[in-house]
Amino acid sequence: MAMVEPVHPAEVLVSPAVRASALAAWQLVEDARYRTPDRQRRNERRRLLAQRAVADRKAEREHPLG
Repeated sequence: MAMVEPVHPAEVLVSPAVRASALAAWQLVEDARYRTPDRQRRNERRRLLAQRAVADRKAEREHPLG
């Protein structure tokens, strides 16, 4: 049986500016993905459905059927 040693990753010096720049780029991509028109339509639909549900409950409280 051969002896196996773990491979150590090469040390790469990354400056904090590069790291911060990569983080900023990632955040821009995430923000753009979150603000797509499709998501806005879904949010508007959810809001409309929630408003209808609240209105239905209020009408039921004010005018019970039974």
